[in-house]
Amino acid sequence: MPAVDSVLNRPDAGPTGGSYYGRMARITGSWLSGPSSALPTPEGGSTHPGAAFGFPADGPGSVAGFGRRTLGLLVDWLIAMGLAAYLPAGDGSGWATVTFLVWFAVGVLAVTFFSFTPGQLVAGIRVARIEGDMRVGFVRALVRQIFLSFVVPAVITDGDNRGMHDRATGTVLIRVR
Repeated sequence: MPAVDSVLNRPDAGPTGGSYYGRMARITGSWLSGPSSALPTPEGGSTHPGAAFGFPADGPGSVAGFGRRTLGLLVDWLIAMGLAAYLPAGDGSGWATVTFLVWFAVGVLAVTFFSFTPGQLVAGIRVARIEGDMRVGFVRALVRQIFLSFVVPAVITDGDNRGMHDRATGTVLIRVR
């Protein structure tokens, strides 16, 4: 009976010449080993957030940190609450809905046309596409805002400080100052 290693690593076992079981071990090992083990090391060996996309380590153009992102979101919510106070909301429970709708609409429209919300402007950050220096566009801004409205996708970040909403839309928050 052949050894288990020789059976699992037969060159003819898979379509690419390697063993199916060997490939599965590498795939599952990468995600079971933690988030950083699956990340490729960019050229030059730099591992700062955004290095894989060519963003600098710090200063303008670098990936925004958690503090700036949180400040921008907080300012956006405060602005939405202020605007909602002037809109008819009916009973007291309607005020929260109006606040959410104002925040949602301002977020989609501002990111579509300016690539930043008022709160992101205050925090010194903007939304950028990782493919290049292009506008985010309405569809990406809408999908991003839908994901962001669930809060949790923004809290779960990867090694590049990108939330799930940014990963889903191919965007990243970068510093402008």
